[in-house]
Amino acid sequence: MDHEISEILKQQGIERFGFAELNRPLTMDFYLSWLADSKHGEMSYLQTHAEKKSNPQLLLPKANSAIVVALSYLPHPEPHVSKSFKAARTALYSRGKDYHHWMQARLNEVCGALKLKYPKYEFLSFVDSGPVLERDLARRAGLGWIGKNTCLIHPKQGSLFFIGEIYTNLSLKNDQPMVTDHCGTCQKCIEICPTGALAERSLDARKCISYLTIESKSVPPRELRGQIGDWLFGCDLCQTVCPWNIKFFKKEIYLESQELNRADLVSDLNFILSSSNKMLAKTFKDSSLSRASGNKLKRNAIIVIANKKLIELKEMVTSYQEHKYFSELCLWAIKELNDGAVNSHCVRPSNLRE
Repeated sequence: MDHEISEILKQQGIERFGFAELNRPLTMDFYLSWLADSKHGEMSYLQTHAEKKSNPQLLLPKANSAIVVALSYLPHPEPHVSKSFKAARTALYSRGKDYHHWMQARLNEVCGALKLKYPKYEFLSFVDSGPVLERDLARRAGLGWIGKNTCLIHPKQGSLFFIGEIYTNLSLKNDQPMVTDHCGTCQKCIEICPTGALAERSLDARKCISYLTIESKSVPPRELRGQIGDWLFGCDLCQTVCPWNIKFFKKEIYLESQELNRADLVSDLNFILSSSNKMLAKTFKDSSLSRASGNKLKRNAIIVIANKKLIELKEMVTSYQEHKYFSELCLWAIKELNDGAVNSHCVRPSNLRE
């Protein structure tokens, strides 16, 4: 049976997968403690999902196995979107269509094929937004270890991949042992995090740039705004610095560290601030960027403008000064821009003596 399922998955274009028993996650106690410490921030749905994560049978009665799949997003499998930015810095996974949709559709197709083969059994698929502790499950399925950056890492594939699951009441045997931890003494992911969001294998979402630019509905606290740097949507730093990703992807992941073209960045951010929220929703409807509302993208754009000292967009930022959501943020950004303009003129003459 396991071999037949493997063949069906491969026929559906899925090469990386594993099986795991559906029982209480190994990291459930740690997860509950993490929630109790409020490190999930405004993501209240994580608290709501906790019981279903602990007991998978609440989602599919009599389910006893999971098929766990991994799909790399570098290069992106669904790259075609209605609009992409020239210079604005976004997470690598966001450079294509929203995986919540296309990956869910692919897993549903797999479920359909499995149902044809095993009509008496049930299959239910999930993609990251579902109530599943997916990294725990993927680890048990032999797809990697949970690294110090809290991502699932495989020694031959790195960590730049999406994870999806199919719950079933088929009894499947896991023939892949759990991958042993290979982080060793490396601390690069922890050291590079601008906001200090990472401790060893623990993430404080309230400080994470990905959370601050995507999930959070609030304006980031002043003490974190500067550390967001030029990230408009998400952040990859704790992954792109990882030696296992550098080893596997080589120079591909360094594209993000190249000097941005100022004119292109100004153009990208001007587009966001000059567009209505309705227009932004229409523009990014098929993209991962659709996860951030128009107001979130504008909030992020204002922060990037201030951090990159894009004085060309000061007037555009000023136009949002009376906005009920952006008022305080705009005052902060305008001050940052003014200070940047002053400092840029404070050049020490080269002929002055010490």
